[in-house]
Amino acid sequence: MNIPEELKYTKDHEWVKIEGDIAVIGITEFAAGELGDIVYVEVETEGETLAKDEVFGSIEAVKTVSDLFMPLSGEVVEFNEELESSPETVNSDAYGEGWIVKIKFSDASQLEDLLSQATYKDQIGA
Repeated sequence: MNIPEELKYTKDHEWVKIEGDIAVIGITEFAAGELGDIVYVEVETEGETLAKDEVFGSIEAVKTVSDLFMPLSGEVVEFNEELESSPETVNSDAYGEGWIVKIKFSDASQLEDLLSQATYKDQIGA
Protein backbone atom coordinates (compact mmCIF):
# COMPACT_ATOMS: atom_id res chain seq x y z
CA MET A 1 0.00 0.00 0.00
CA ASN A 2 1.30 3.41 -0.97
CA ILE A 3 1.58 5.90 1.92
CA PRO A 4 3.88 8.75 0.80
CA GLU A 5 6.30 9.95 3.45
CA GLU A 6 6.14 13.63 2.44
CA LEU A 7 2.42 13.90 3.17
CA LYS A 8 0.59 14.37 6.47
CA TYR A 9 -2.49 12.37 7.42
CA THR A 10 -5.62 12.52 9.58
CA LYS A 11 -7.35 9.86 11.67
CA ASP A 12 -10.24 10.20 9.19
CA HIS A 13 -7.99 9.03 6.31
CA GLU A 14 -7.44 12.35 4.56
CA TRP A 15 -3.97 13.26 3.32
CA VAL A 16 -2.55 16.79 3.34
CA LYS A 17 0.19 18.22 1.13
CA ILE A 18 1.45 21.67 2.16
CA GLU A 19 2.36 24.11 -0.62
CA GLY A 20 3.17 27.42 1.10
CA ASP A 21 -0.06 28.62 2.73
CA ILE A 22 -2.17 26.22 0.65
CA ALA A 23 -3.02 22.68 1.70
CA VAL A 24 -3.97 20.16 -0.98
CA ILE A 25 -6.34 17.54 0.49
CA GLY A 26 -7.50 14.14 -0.67
CA ILE A 27 -8.33 10.75 0.79
CA THR A 28 -5.73 8.06 1.27
CA GLU A 29 -5.30 5.02 -0.93
CA PHE A 30 -6.36 2.96 2.10
CA ALA A 31 -9.65 4.91 2.39
CA ALA A 32 -10.31 4.69 -1.34
CA GLY A 33 -9.77 0.93 -1.16
CA GLU A 34 -12.09 0.58 1.82
CA LEU A 35 -14.81 2.60 0.07
CA GLY A 36 -14.57 0.64 -3.17
CA ASP A 37 -15.54 2.09 -6.53
CA ILE A 38 -16.09 5.82 -6.08
CA VAL A 39 -18.98 7.10 -8.17
CA TYR A 40 -19.44 10.69 -6.96
CA VAL A 41 -17.49 13.39 -5.13
CA GLU A 42 -19.49 16.31 -3.76
CA VAL A 43 -17.98 19.54 -2.47
CA GLU A 44 -20.36 22.49 -2.05
CA THR A 45 -18.12 24.47 0.28
CA GLU A 46 -15.85 26.15 -2.27
CA GLY A 47 -15.31 29.76 -1.18
CA GLU A 48 -16.36 29.01 2.40
CA THR A 49 -14.19 29.24 5.48
CA LEU A 50 -14.52 26.19 7.69
CA ALA A 51 -13.11 25.11 11.04
CA LYS A 52 -10.93 22.08 11.52
CA ASP A 53 -12.99 18.85 11.62
CA GLU A 54 -16.02 20.41 9.87
CA VAL A 55 -17.48 18.48 6.95
CA PHE A 56 -16.39 20.00 3.62
CA GLY A 57 -17.94 17.44 1.28
CA SER A 58 -18.71 13.79 0.75
CA ILE A 59 -17.63 10.82 -1.32
CA GLU A 60 -20.11 8.31 -2.63
CA ALA A 61 -19.08 4.78 -3.48
CA VAL A 62 -21.24 1.99 -4.83
CA LYS A 63 -22.21 0.81 -1.33
CA THR A 64 -21.73 3.82 0.98
CA VAL A 65 -21.42 7.59 1.39
CA SER A 66 -18.65 9.03 3.53
CA ASP A 67 -18.18 12.58 4.83
CA LEU A 68 -14.96 14.48 4.22
CA PHE A 69 -13.54 16.41 7.17
CA MET A 70 -11.36 19.52 7.15
CA PRO A 71 -7.90 18.58 8.48
CA LEU A 72 -7.09 22.28 9.03
CA SER A 73 -9.14 25.44 9.48
CA GLY A 74 -9.26 27.58 6.39
CA GLU A 75 -10.99 28.67 3.21
CA VAL A 76 -11.80 26.14 0.49
CA VAL A 77 -10.23 27.88 -2.52
CA GLU A 78 -10.47 25.17 -5.18
CA PHE A 79 -12.35 21.96 -5.90
CA ASN A 80 -10.88 19.44 -8.32
CA GLU A 81 -13.55 19.77 -11.01
CA GLU A 82 -12.11 16.80 -12.93
CA LEU A 83 -13.75 14.62 -10.27
CA GLU A 84 -17.22 15.69 -11.44
CA SER A 85 -16.81 13.68 -14.64
CA SER A 86 -14.20 11.19 -13.40
CA PRO A 87 -14.72 10.46 -9.68
CA GLU A 88 -12.95 7.11 -10.12
CA THR A 89 -9.67 9.07 -10.34
CA VAL A 90 -9.69 9.04 -6.52
CA ASN A 91 -9.40 5.23 -6.72
CA SER A 92 -6.74 5.15 -9.44
CA ASP A 93 -4.53 8.09 -8.37
CA ALA A 94 -5.43 9.03 -4.77
CA TYR A 95 -2.27 11.07 -4.15
CA GLY A 96 -2.04 12.74 -7.56
CA GLU A 97 -4.86 13.61 -9.94
CA GLY A 98 -7.38 12.38 -7.35
CA TRP A 99 -6.88 15.34 -4.99
CA ILE A 100 -10.19 16.78 -3.82
CA VAL A 101 -9.77 20.37 -2.57
CA LYS A 102 -7.20 23.05 -1.96
CA ILE A 103 -7.58 25.24 1.10
CA LYS A 104 -5.85 28.38 2.30
CA PHE A 105 -5.24 27.35 5.88
CA SER A 106 -5.48 29.91 8.64
CA ASP A 107 -3.70 28.31 11.62
CA ALA A 108 -0.28 26.77 10.95
CA SER A 109 -0.12 25.43 14.52
CA GLN A 110 -2.79 22.86 13.50
CA LEU A 111 -0.19 21.20 11.26
CA GLU A 112 1.28 19.70 14.44
CA ASP A 113 -1.97 17.75 14.97
CA LEU A 114 -1.61 15.88 11.67
CA LEU A 115 -0.20 12.36 11.60
CA SER A 116 3.15 11.38 10.15
CA GLN A 117 3.45 8.53 7.68
CA ALA A 118 4.65 6.19 10.47
CA THR A 119 1.79 7.11 12.82
CA TYR A 120 -0.80 6.72 10.06
CA LYS A 121 0.67 3.32 9.10
CA ASP A 122 0.32 2.23 12.74
CA GLN A 123 -3.31 3.41 12.77
CA ILE A 124 -4.29 1.32 9.75
CA GLY A 125 -2.08 -1.61 10.64
CA ALA A 126 0.14 -1.32 7.56
